[in-house]
Amino acid sequence: MNKVKNIVFDLGGVIVTLDQPQAVRRFEELGVKNAAQLLDPYTQTGIFGDLEIGKIGTDTFRRELSKIAGRELTYQDCCYAWQGYVGEVPERNLVALDKLRREGYRLILLSNTNPFMMEFILSGRFDGKGRSLAQYVDTMYLSYQMKVMKPDETFFRRVLMSEKIIPSETLFVDDGPRNVAAASQIGIRTFCPENGSDWTNAIYDYLEY
Repeated sequence: MNKVKNIVFDLGGVIVTLDQPQAVRRFEELGVKNAAQLLDPYTQTGIFGDLEIGKIGTDTFRRELSKIAGRELTYQDCCYAWQGYVGEVPERNLVALDKLRREGYRLILLSNTNPFMMEFILSGRFDGKGRSLAQYVDTMYLSYQMKVMKPDETFFRRVLMSEKIIPSETLFVDDGPRNVAAASQIGIRTFCPENGSDWTNAIYDYLEY
């Protein structure tokens, strides 16, 4: 079997811990009373899904969310609510990303996400030390830019084609069972740690065969 050369990471639940209840509370604070029904841990629907698949932009989302909330919301309000999904950014994960790159692996981010979330992820606030996630990985594939969301296998195929990489030389790390199953269907190796678990040592079990 080919040696793994590329590691594709999910964002929420793997690099950062997911805190869906915190996100729900923040949207409720803005006046979105049924936030618990509207928000999903893995794949969004409605205007939330439209934002993450790139059908609508930030201003349309803000206007539509304002209608739901019954008051005018700002861009910063939307950032505050969406970024509630970030529980913490464990230092051990960032150390592991740096180590894996030094060891020669190509690190790729593949995420269902949106501009409000990425406002934090791509800022120096991300690690608290002035580095954004872009400085920890080699490249990023984001659903709202690619106009496709996991678990659609099109997303994975486009990454493979763009990167010119081989599925059997690629490990996909995601906490979503449906996403992992979709990647596995097209021959990508997979690892499905639970949200917030420490995968930094266990990942080597998937790299050594």
